Amino acid sequence: MCPGQPTTHPHQHRDAMTDNRTRARAARWILPALLIVGWLVVGGIGGPLQGQLSTVQTNDNAAFLPESAESTRVGELQKGFAEVNALPAVLVFERPGGLTGEDQQAITAALSEVAKVPGVGPVTPLKLSTQDNEAAQSVALLPTGGEKPREVVADIRERLEGLPDGLAAHVTGPGGLIADFTAAFGGIDGLLLGVTAAVVALILVVVYRSPMLPLVVLLTAGLALCLAVAVVYALAKAGVLLLNGQSQGILFILVFGAATDYALLLIARLREELRRHESKGAAMRAALRAAAGPIAASAGTVIAGLLCLLISDLRSNSSLGPVAAIGIAASLAAALTFLPAVLVLLGRAAFWPARPKHGTVDEEQPRRGVWPKVAGLVGRRPRAVWLLSTLVLAIGVGFLPQLRADGVAQSELFLTEVDSVTGQQVLTRHFPGGTGSPAILVTAASSAQEVVRLAKGTEGVADAAVRGAKIVDGKVEINAVLKDAADSPNALDTVQRLRERTRDVGGTLVGGATAGQLDVRTSSLHDRKIIIPVVLAVIFLILALLLRALLAPLLLIATVVLSFAATLGVSALVFNHVLGFPGADPSVPLFAFVFLVALGIDYNIFLMTRVREESLAHGTRAGALRGLTVTGGVITSAGVVLAATFAALAVLPILFLAQIAFLVAFGVLLDTLLVRSLLVPALTVDIGRRVWWPSKVG
Repeated sequence: MCPGQPTTHPHQHRDAMTDNRTRARAARWILPALLIVGWLVVGGIGGPLQGQLSTVQTNDNAAFLPESAESTRVGELQKGFAEVNALPAVLVFERPGGLTGEDQQAITAALSEVAKVPGVGPVTPLKLSTQDNEAAQSVALLPTGGEKPREVVADIRERLEGLPDGLAAHVTGPGGLIADFTAAFGGIDGLLLGVTAAVVALILVVVYRSPMLPLVVLLTAGLALCLAVAVVYALAKAGVLLLNGQSQGILFILVFGAATDYALLLIARLREELRRHESKGAAMRAALRAAAGPIAASAGTVIAGLLCLLISDLRSNSSLGPVAAIGIAASLAAALTFLPAVLVLLGRAAFWPARPKHGTVDEEQPRRGVWPKVAGLVGRRPRAVWLLSTLVLAIGVGFLPQLRADGVAQSELFLTEVDSVTGQQVLTRHFPGGTGSPAILVTAASSAQEVVRLAKGTEGVADAAVRGAKIVDGKVEINAVLKDAADSPNALDTVQRLRERTRDVGGTLVGGATAGQLDVRTSSLHDRKIIIPVVLAVIFLILALLLRALLAPLLLIATVVLSFAATLGVSALVFNHVLGFPGADPSVPLFAFVFLVALGIDYNIFLMTRVREESLAHGTRAGALRGLTVTGGVITSAGVVLAATFAALAVLPILFLAQIAFLVAFGVLLDTLLVRSLLVPALTVDIGRRVWWPSKVG
């Protein structure tokens, strides 16, 4: 021993080693515990905000339109003619056989009560039907924004309940329709989340046969939703993005579906690694190294696809992109931070009663179950498998021309009976259908009489007149009452004719509710032509970088597009001949495309990244079959969960959401069970190592 060197006793060595082990054990649980606490704080903030999202929604047509739309410009000019920006609601009364004097007195008294409702503007005098004296109508101006129309209309309907027996009263027009539309989304906070959680829980119990893992996965999805809601609420309240009921419903579903999918993939890889590693920490680190990349790439692909909606002309579409992207990002964050933290603390106990045991993996032994058999079929007859799969999809594509997606009347958006639709039917029976919701023409004062003459002579116009005597910046406002219901296809055609006849006179612009709906339809058709190619280009670039190949991404995109076209064809049959839907909004195929292509590529990323990993060690043929065998169960489970979550959208009685629910649910199942399980692996095996061109793999 050197002079002056301190003496170290054996017990000091033991104490130091004990301290190191204690610090290591503490480090292993401190970080996960901090992550869990942080996410619980997020849940405490975002949870209560879920019930407040409806207060920052905007559901009227004008808020969806681009600034360049003609109806948007008319709306801006109208502000100069009106003291307030108001929404017309038509109050219509009917007694078959004719209104009595007592009825008219009761209606007049009721209108006086309606005028006292907070927020209601002027109420027009009662106007009787001249053709049969069975109905009367009045127009009340309502406040706009948030839930105000819903609350005010509910108050109006309550004050109309005391009318004489046999005298029916309804609130319709733009105000009534928007109020009922907003009310239809009242089930998002409770009903939709409850149904979604119940369906996902049931599927997870079947998949895992464990009581604990489903709870962990649902908690992960719930906290991801809290984070997404907190961010979306803050941005919507600040006016940075637009939120409507449809976007909110899709956000809830996407978060639950994506978070559950990512959790399934991470848990499946962790189960494998727990058999290879005795330490649960080492197993989680290995699982994250293997699964985090594909999960992040898949989430990034979906986010990139959704953000392509930003180039949409429609503000409703362009806002859905970031709203949904925020949901996917929150799902990714929860799945890669909160979920691993909980699983590390629980260890193998999370899988009870079927705990994975260390050392039970034998890579050379064939796996049992259905997927080795599927892989065997693909390996024996790859060309026959992909040809037959393509034929099945082509049959579905053959029905695509039957899809009717050029727009439907707003009154047909409801799948249940609502007062505004009933009122519109009564109004149409006794008055011009566009009563209370006229087309608005803004023109030069010097051309007013000529424009009125042209409007009256336009097919589909019942009457036209200058509204008031106010001249603003040399312009006047003209109201043209349409013969057909303001939201009907015939009314849209009438507005188009009005624009064509008056466009060159006095710089006339045509707006109003019907014109707004026409501009929405036109913009939706334009968006489909622009956004679909952009989404495909973005996804191709991501796949090319991820797989380091050019041929494989082209094949994957081609298979998903083929699957999407087949889904539209089958949906056309179901919508037209099974469910009897009147048609579809032009944005339905676009939304279905963005979701299905992004999510379809999602599953192909999970498959092909594993196939590439296996191909590097075993060659392309063996790698494709091993990748299919290993990922078959978990990806199919993920697809079933996602399909079930989207199917839950059908509980909300809105045509648009019911159609999206079927399209995405059916499309995801078709992609999961046919494209990803048979078509893509069979093509990969048949093409061989050339599928990775220009890279050299396997």
